[in-house]
Amino acid sequence: MKTPRLASATISSTVAPARRASRALRAAVLGTALLFGTAAAEPPASPIRFNQQGFAVGEPVTVSLAFPRTVSWSLRDERGRVVASGKATPRPDAGAGDSVATVRIAAALPAGRYALTAGGVTSRPITITSRPFQPLFRDAMSFFYQQRAGTPILARYVQRPDLARVAGHPGERASCFAGTDMLGLAWPACDRRVDVSGGWYDAGDRGKYVVNAGLSVWTLLNAYERAQAHGTPDLMRDGVLALPEAGNGVPDLLDEARYEIAWMLRMQLPDGTHTAVLAPGRKATRTIDAGGLVHHKLGDIHWAKLPLRVEDDHDVRALYPPSTAATLNFAAVTAQAARIWRTIDPQFAATCLVAAKRAYAAALRHPDLIADDRFTGSGAYGDEQVADEFFWAASELAITTGDRDVIARVSGSALGRSGAGGTIGWADTGPLGAISMLTVPSHIPAATIATQRRAVIARADRLLADAAQQGYRFPATPGAMQWGSNGDVLSRAIILGTAYDLTRRGAYRTGVVDALDYVLGRNPLDRSYVTGYGARPMRNPHHRFWAHQLDPAFPSPPPGVLSGGPNNVAMTDPVATTMKGTCRPLTCWSDEAQAFTQNEVAINWNAPLVWVAAFVDRTRNLRTSGGAAR
Repeated sequence: MKTPRLASATISSTVAPARRASRALRAAVLGTALLFGTAAAEPPASPIRFNQQGFAVGEPVTVSLAFPRTVSWSLRDERGRVVASGKATPRPDAGAGDSVATVRIAAALPAGRYALTAGGVTSRPITITSRPFQPLFRDAMSFFYQQRAGTPILARYVQRPDLARVAGHPGERASCFAGTDMLGLAWPACDRRVDVSGGWYDAGDRGKYVVNAGLSVWTLLNAYERAQAHGTPDLMRDGVLALPEAGNGVPDLLDEARYEIAWMLRMQLPDGTHTAVLAPGRKATRTIDAGGLVHHKLGDIHWAKLPLRVEDDHDVRALYPPSTAATLNFAAVTAQAARIWRTIDPQFAATCLVAAKRAYAAALRHPDLIADDRFTGSGAYGDEQVADEFFWAASELAITTGDRDVIARVSGSALGRSGAGGTIGWADTGPLGAISMLTVPSHIPAATIATQRRAVIARADRLLADAAQQGYRFPATPGAMQWGSNGDVLSRAIILGTAYDLTRRGAYRTGVVDALDYVLGRNPLDRSYVTGYGARPMRNPHHRFWAHQLDPAFPSPPPGVLSGGPNNVAMTDPVATTMKGTCRPLTCWSDEAQAFTQNEVAINWNAPLVWVAAFVDRTRNLRTSGGAAR
């Protein structure tokens, strides 16, 4: 890592596409990446806080100044010339526990390195380059390759040799959970073993969850569909990422998403399959005809120790009962995939469409299969309300098929009539259907689409109002920070980015950039929450393999991995419990591998990081309504 002198603080690496990578280029890439693997001690926190990855040429620079009183500031270039100056008056920020002023420097600055001085303090370097978030897109996408199960992670496709590993759970087959759950209910065994190989490990654990897979895949595929709608940028083409599939004529992002979709297809139950589910009242089981339904998850029956190499992970793993939420997630994503692969791979598209229709029909037959927190060894991902999943799945099917009955269900649903402009999360999926119908042409009635447009824009306006109340100007409601708050912030940025696409109003894009600025360093901890990016990056995620802090025989994380972020609500891990009552919401975070409520990583948090990096890169220096480009 670079020391905090007037030089680039970025320590990310860009891995060349595998099909074009020469021996010399691979050596250069590894040399850069090894710099991160042997990073020096980080510099202390500074009261001058900004996006530690940098800014694009010609775009405004936003800096937050945490001082107790009004300060004069000046920005100087590498030759020491003042290129901007002013005064800033901080205001108290309850969430941060300090006083902060946020300054936007609108001057179109050329590429170079700058330093800002305020209150007698000089900042670390502020870098301006042509495309600062292009490497972030690539590294954030590499996270998914490195989370793959069932295949070896090869050194030639990762940023450092020590990140390579053998295949985890190759050729995996599993049966239904049998035994007594944590609430004392006995579950019967089943006489089938299912091929559940492949897919992505979900997070720091090695469970694989359909609802989180659905959200994550949709986010990546929507980034692709958005790019198609607005002119495909180079980041969405073949040969951009370091993947085994690079060079096959298919955009690399789609290759990665397909790896997860292929696993999801294995989680659907064949017609005629009978399985045990919870009976009404949840105090007994019942057996149903489950054909077309989708298992909620695959996971260990006990929590795996930390750290743990995949070749040493031998605990029993089980399939858990199907749920309506998982089935509808599956239906939505396979319907989305069916239209995307229609011209790329018609056979795969047809397979996805058949699976989507079967799943949607099964969910209609079984609308009340709710997953709850009764099994140890894996996350619950419980969801008591599935009206939003029904809306999402119907929306994707309607867009893909034009089926009149499904379109009628979309338009006639509560969210179809009122608009799905809420939050995005694995348990809040209504906005995904709205965003898809606002991105992809379809036969859905114009009135329904107009309703969704109004709802998304209204939600974006609410997010801008929330950001205005934050001292650090990022799109989140002031107050408590939830588990996975960084992923939530970037998911809100997807709504803002969609509103920008609909209106070309510059304030919405500013909101997206503010979200990215926040996770990359413009926050009360002066911390980049993305590994390998910035002078003070997160280094010690809660992860079974990237666990160098716990055991030097294990590697440090690769660049491009997003931390869950501050959390002052569910402070249940060994580190967070010691912080209760001692930290403000935006500072309840620790860079500790044991801090799973604050520093775990997950596919549904890295996916919006990919979306936002691609969006900001693509929209840089575009003209917007209401003034200059932002």
